[in-house]
Amino acid sequence: VPAMCDGVTQGQPGMELSLFSRDVIAMATAVSLTHNVFDAVACLGVCDKIVPGMLIGALQFGHLPAVFIPAGPMPSGISNEEKAKVRQQFAAGEIDKDTLFAAESASYHSPGTCTFYGTANTNQMMMEMLGAQLPSASFVNTGTSLRGELTRVSVEQLLNAVDKKVPLSQVVTEKSLVNAVAGLLATGGSTNHTLHLIAIARAAGIDLRWQDMADMSRHVPLLARVYPNGIADVNHFRDAGGLAYIVSELRRGGLLNEDVTNLMGDGLDAYACEITEEGGALSWSAPIAESRNTDVLRPVAEPFSAEGGLRVLTGNIGTGIVKTSAIDDDKHSVTAPCRVFNSQQAVQQAFQDGELNCDVVVVVIGQGPAANGMPELHKLTPPLSLLQKKGFNVALVTDGRMSGASGKVLAGIHVTPEAAKGGLIGRLRDGDVVTVDANSDQLSVDVSDAELQAREPAPLASEPPTLGRNLFASARAAVADADAGAGFIV
Repeated sequence: VPAMCDGVTQGQPGMELSLFSRDVIAMATAVSLTHNVFDAVACLGVCDKIVPGMLIGALQFGHLPAVFIPAGPMPSGISNEEKAKVRQQFAAGEIDKDTLFAAESASYHSPGTCTFYGTANTNQMMMEMLGAQLPSASFVNTGTSLRGELTRVSVEQLLNAVDKKVPLSQVVTEKSLVNAVAGLLATGGSTNHTLHLIAIARAAGIDLRWQDMADMSRHVPLLARVYPNGIADVNHFRDAGGLAYIVSELRRGGLLNEDVTNLMGDGLDAYACEITEEGGALSWSAPIAESRNTDVLRPVAEPFSAEGGLRVLTGNIGTGIVKTSAIDDDKHSVTAPCRVFNSQQAVQQAFQDGELNCDVVVVVIGQGPAANGMPELHKLTPPLSLLQKKGFNVALVTDGRMSGASGKVLAGIHVTPEAAKGGLIGRLRDGDVVTVDANSDQLSVDVSDAELQAREPAPLASEPPTLGRNLFASARAAVADADAGAGFIV
């Protein structure tokens, strides 16, 4: 299937095709499977849009058994804490590009997925929790003998599913999707999955909504601290007990559906067990009794937070999502005058010009799916984090997305209705006092409804859709809103 790297395209025109690539991958998967010569489906994918896209496509052939086989993460490079520090230093003009490049090269230094807990690694969690991937397969390093054996056994289990007539449609169900959402909340996974899980559910004929996730978040505690929700990476997460520990603890708390079907059969017993390799054969040991590192993983009785940290914000600006698991408790609410921009480049320029050295809510409009494909605005993380580090009260509000690697700054994202569809986020003006409050689920501006309605929409960016973006005009015209998965095919 066609695929792209979100890390390479951050801040570039190609990022406007990133979310749409999920649906292109789904269509390519469907095209491959239409030949009616397959007994089963083996999907090899890891990164951001590849796994959701493959799953959406494979679900159109839900009568076939399917397995997802990950590549595993690369070994740990420099710490996430050091990487974030270097990026903030570059944003502040304290280091040059060569120093930044050296740090990035030390971070992403070998084959395998990036080691932070962003969208790619959240994908792996999701597939395990759904049961379409082998237990404990997600975070075994690429290039190891165990990784190779996992691939072999994955195919073996797929053939068993063929013999036992266990199709994908029996694996991806309402109950397994609830388990996947529980895993997302307990691990502090990527906000991109508030889009992907809804699109996947729609592809399976299931109605899943933001409010369902937010309601679950009130009951599912945060059990993991992995960057950007902490300083550990996914290798440290695995060594502390990994997803087997998460499943074991969620079961202990009565927070998972047990009556599910997966690659290992029925129930979740195998998914609560750690994997070992002996004599070239895999086995799943007894459930992990306790965390090996309570700075990374905690039991359900003593979580990092009693809630999963995903909230739905509402108010006269619109409806959006906020993830609080990486935000300090005293930064869950910001009320400040706003600055309105129609591109992330304009925000970066204002930062460089010193215009944002104050308490501020940065509003970036025209970044929704219908406007320009809903790009990630991850390049705003270093400057906004730096402003917050200086002591300013800072928040972001946008109809666009943030990367799965973002999180330290309060951000009301995925705001719908988006500006390009007449949403009131497009009628904010510089100086309006905006409140982003994750404690009271508020996203509002201190302007009367009558005045908001009377205002003309602010101009959106008018850059011509070159470099392939012109080919996606029909997708922008047909795409669903963010709260419906932001897809143009489901």
